[in-house]
Formats: sequence, C-alpha cells, structure tokens
Amino acid sequence: MREPQPSFSARIAMLCPPRTRSLNLVGSTSSLANINIDFSFLQHEWNQPEQSLQNEDEEMVFRRLSRFASFEEVLSFISALDTLPVPLAAAALLRICEIGKRDGEQRLPEGVLENRIFRALCLQCEQDPSHLTNAALVMALQSLLILLPVDPQSSLVLSLVAECQRRLRRGSLGVRHLCVLGESLARLQGASCETLKLVICQLQSENLETFAPEDIVSIYRILQACPEEADKHQTFLNTVNNFSISIVPYLSPKSISHVLTALVALDQTHAHPLLTKLGKYVVRYIPRFTNEELRKVLEAFVYFGYGDRFFMEALEQHVAALCFSLDPAVASSIMGYCSRKRILSKPIFDVVAEIVVCQLERLSPSQIFELIEPFGKLNYVPPNAPALFRKVENVLFAHFHHFPPKMLLRLLHSCALIERHPINFMSKIFSPFFLQRLQGKESYLDRLSLAQLTQLFLTSVLECPFYKGPKLLPKYQVKSFLTPCCSLETPMDLHLYKSVVIGLVDLLGSRLYFASKVLTPYYYTIDVEVKLDEDGFVLPCSVDEDIHKRLALCIDGPQRFCLGSKHLLGKEAIKQRHLQLLGYQVVQVPYHELELLTSRLELVDYLQRKLFSQSSTVHW
Repeated sequence: MREPQPSFSARIAMLCPPRTRSLNLVGSTSSLANINIDFSFLQHEWNQPEQSLQNEDEEMVFRRLSRFASFEEVLSFISALDTLPVPLAAAALLRICEIGKRDGEQRLPEGVLENRIFRALCLQCEQDPSHLTNAALVMALQSLLILLPVDPQSSLVLSLVAECQRRLRRGSLGVRHLCVLGESLARLQGASCETLKLVICQLQSENLETFAPEDIVSIYRILQACPEEADKHQTFLNTVNNFSISIVPYLSPKSISHVLTALVALDQTHAHPLLTKLGKYVVRYIPRFTNEELRKVLEAFVYFGYGDRFFMEALEQHVAALCFSLDPAVASSIMGYCSRKRILSKPIFDVVAEIVVCQLERLSPSQIFELIEPFGKLNYVPPNAPALFRKVENVLFAHFHHFPPKMLLRLLHSCALIERHPINFMSKIFSPFFLQRLQGKESYLDRLSLAQLTQLFLTSVLECPFYKGPKLLPKYQVKSFLTPCCSLETPMDLHLYKSVVIGLVDLLGSRLYFASKVLTPYYYTIDVEVKLDEDGFVLPCSVDEDIHKRLALCIDGPQRFCLGSKHLLGKEAIKQRHLQLLGYQVVQVPYHELELLTSRLELVDYLQRKLFSQSSTVHW
C-alpha cells in the first residue's frame, strides 16, 4: 500500500527530469513578444547579488519554491531567475494554484491573472510541453483547471491536452498520471471526451494492487463524470468496489466524502460491504469533516438508507459540541437525514430549535422549511415550542410572499401535524390567489398539495371551530388521504393485519362482524371498523342503522412510528386525533404489543381487552 498523497515538495521533485532545456526569460524575446514585459521594471531585482540564482542547482530551486506561502513570493522568486526551465514554470504554476486552493479561492485574484510573470509562466508551459515530465504535464493541466478561468479552446490548454494524448497513445503514462489526467479531462470536456474513454480503458488494464488510495478515489471521480455509462463500466466498478474495502482505513475524511458522492452518482446500491466499511470510518471522522463534506455524507446515507446507532451518537455529540455555531446548511442536512430515516433524536431537534429561535431572521425560506418540517413529520414538540413557533409566525407574516407556494403549504401543514395550527394563514392559503400561485403553469394541482390542503381544511373544522374565514372549495378536496404515490396515511402492515384478522374471527365468531380498509366520509381510511349498538352488541359490518359506537382499529406497524421507538409519526397522530374528534373510539393495536403475544389464545384475549375494556361481557 502506498503512502497517502505526497506533499507539494515531494511532488515538485518529480517535475524536473535529469536533463531539461532551459529557456532564457530575458533573451527569448520571441517567446515573450506578446506579453509586453517591462524588463526595466525587473532590472533592479536581477542586479541584486542575493537574487542571483545561477549557481544554485535545480533541486534547490524547487525546494525554495515549495516553501513560499503567497502569490507575491512565488512571482517575485520567478522574476529573479535568469532562466526559466519549462518544468520550473509548471511547478510555479502549480504552487500558485495550490496557494489559491489553500486560501479557499474559487479562482485566482485578478491581480495574479494579469501579472506579467504569471502570464509568462503560462506561455512557457504552452510553447514546449514536450520537455515536461509526465507528472509536470498532467499537474500543469490540472492546475489550470482548478482556479483559472480557462477557455477549453485556448492554445495553452490545447497544447497540453495534445501532448497528453500523444503520451497516452504511447502508453507512457503511469497510474497516478492517468488518474490526474482523467479527472482533468472530465472537468474540461465531460463524459463525451474520447481521450477520457481511453484513460478509463487503460486504468481498467492496470493491477489495482499498484494503486495508491488517492488513485482509487480518482477512479471514482472519473467514473462519476460518466454516470450514463455506469452500466458499461459496472464490471470494473464491482472490482474497484471490492478492492476499495481494503483501503478505506487509509482514506482521509475528504476522500471518504468523495467516494460516497461518487457511489450515489453511479447508483452503487449493491455495494453494501463497502458502504458498511465507509460508514464505520465516517463515525470516527464526523468532527473532521468540513460542512460541505458532512452534507455530502448525509446525502449519501439518505440515498443508500444507511444508518446505525453509533453514527447517530456521533452526530448528536457533534451537534451538541457545535451548538449555536452549527452551520444552518449542515443543520438542514442533518434534519433532512433524520426526517428521511424517521429518526427522532431529541438532542439534535432541541439544538436545532434553539438555533432557529436565535438565527431565524438570517435563515433563507428554504432553510426555515428544512429545519421546521421534520418536527411535524416526526411528531415532536421541542421544549421551546412557544418561542419557536411565535418566531416562525412572525417571519411568515413579514415574508409570506417570499416563500415558494408549495414550500409554504408543506411548512404550514407540518405545523398542523403537531397542533401548532396556522390559523392566521388559513384564509390566505384557501384563497383563489394562493391556489393559482400553487398551481403555477400546470394545468392542475398535484395530488400531494390537494391532500395537504384538504387536511388543513379538516383541521380548521375539527380543531379550530373558531375559524370563520374562507373555506376550501370542494373541487380542491381529495376523496381519500390514502393513495399509492403521495399518501398522508401509512398503509397497513399486511403481516400484522392478517394476524389481527385471525384473532378477530376467533373473538367475534365471524368475518361478518368487522370491515377492513373502510374509507370514511372524512377522507381517512380505517384499518378495521367494528360497529356496536346501544346495548354493546357487535353489529354486522353491513348494518348502517342503530349504530351507537364505531370502533376504529389502528393496526400500527413499524412504519407508522419513528425508527426504533413507540413514538407515532405526525401523520398518524393527526389521523387518530381527527378520528376521535369525529366520534370514533380509536383502538390502537401497535406492533410492539402484538410481538409479545406467543399464542392464538393470547391474541384473542389481548383483542378482547382492547376492544371491550369497559365491559366484562362481549356480545355478538
């Protein structure tokens, strides 16, 4: 196994071949004619004895270059040279770009780009790239693409790419050179680049045992640039996935983030051993990830459905340690992960609630939505709920029209799930103007928006009887909240349902005395309904007269609860709350109680206690 990526000084030593041709920076007027360097401006530096580097060997020059920490130092050093070898020009260019990356620059400052010495470096690399080593050649191209506003058709880029193509066809590029070149071509020309395809072909012919960890990461990044050809490269990907398990301990947090991002782009859902190994090291590296890297990791874990208690414990510790300094974008990603995985982490939710209260005015509408919606979905009211939702209401009053309509509807619906009813906004969202905005340019409103509007309308009727504003017109109301694609109810667990049906038949004596999947006039679907008359007798399900009480059995499987808990999701809590307000006697039959029953007799006894807890005699 090779060591991790070498330092700049180590890599810079590879740039100078044993014998290189030096071009005279002063005398080669033809090479600098188009740059218009004012030589008198630099003459005083050349005449200073301490700046004369003629007697220093090339290795010492490269070492000095690697120690410079600013653009000015590099450019001043280069301006003092009597001659500028092509490899040294490439090394200086690389060092300038690495300084820019270190400082977090998206591109080099204009002062550097317009500097005459910097332009001379670029021209030197353009005119004679054949005298560059393989490392110098691919690094020069990589440097140009990282922080320079490079035109893909510029003479400098075309010259370097042409030289790379020549060496690629000769087969003279090593693994590291192929990886660096592949990433550069992917950035420059995309998946359609024929040269990139040749790079991938040559990488496939190499022995992965000779690859350094950073080379494996480069392969993922190269293939990530060609997601439409993932099927074509799947055999190679399988080999890389299997080999990568062994190098995970050698990957940096940044590299792990890159690999996970590539696995998502390439849809490698079957690479479970690799994902498990990466997840193990993610737990260790959570405090070391940058905000962007952690966000990418969370997105990947959501995509692959990955998660375990060790990861959540580490995430909780990280959030608690940062507290109010937690970046809102990262907080949004963490809440999104918890929401998608149905993980109710009260420590995380409590910190986020405090962050929202303290920083709400600085958050964007999308961040407010992403931070608040999970509270409703996972049915959690934080300790600071009064302050939290008062702040949210104030922001909505002030910036109502700044929120995209669908986002606003989802936010208000989420608040209603936890009984934070948006009573002051119902008249607005039921208005024709808002409904038109919600529909946008489409010919009809989407099914989920209609369902959320309907449930908010039902909430206004059942839980906010004092609301006297506009109502939702019938044409915008759905007939059922239970639909295959965008349901506001969780379908029944069929295995639990079959068990309950067997017990009910034994208890009631016949299948005629209860109905299944009953759609009520109030849009909800009841798992099992049992009807009782005034004397407590069970009526046949077909009877519609003399009904004194309706029992609504909610057969709640694991999907209706937060992950690994007995805490109902928001959409199930509001359903049971509304059924009770509509006059049903809600009987909850949760999976964690059914799992404790060991016999059919215990099941019947359990159902009898649930259904008829107020009567010692069962009638049917």
